Amino acid sequence: MTQKTSAAPEAPAAPDESGVLPEPAPKEIRLESVMHALADPCRLRIVTELAVQQHEMTCQAFGLPVSKSTSTHHFKVLREAGVIRQYRKGTARMSRLRRAELDGLFPGLLESVLNGALAQRARLGE
Repeated sequence: MTQKTSAAPEAPAAPDESGVLPEPAPKEIRLESVMHALADPCRLRIVTELAVQQHEMTCQAFGLPVSKSTSTHHFKVLREAGVIRQYRKGTARMSRLRRAELDGLFPGLLESVLNGALAQRARLGE
């Protein structure tokens, strides 16, 4: 009889010496990962807000209608897909859209998604 061993929970990714959390290099970013990350309404809201504001934002600034752990998950999915960059600034975790890199890899994709998201917001009165 074999014993089942449970895997240890994954430790949170540690920032490097500059405070940047692990993210894929541009050559590692996959279209299907980006599309998956953008398909969720909360994550699309995060990306849209970052694009509209055009600067870094703290995670709390988004006011997402989800728990802190769920919010953390959404930011992690976006970061691991290569859509955002996150880094520590004091005690805050800052997020910034990797727009130039995404535009270089997938020309027109982000602009189309953002235009669609903003048009939908207007149409639905959000």
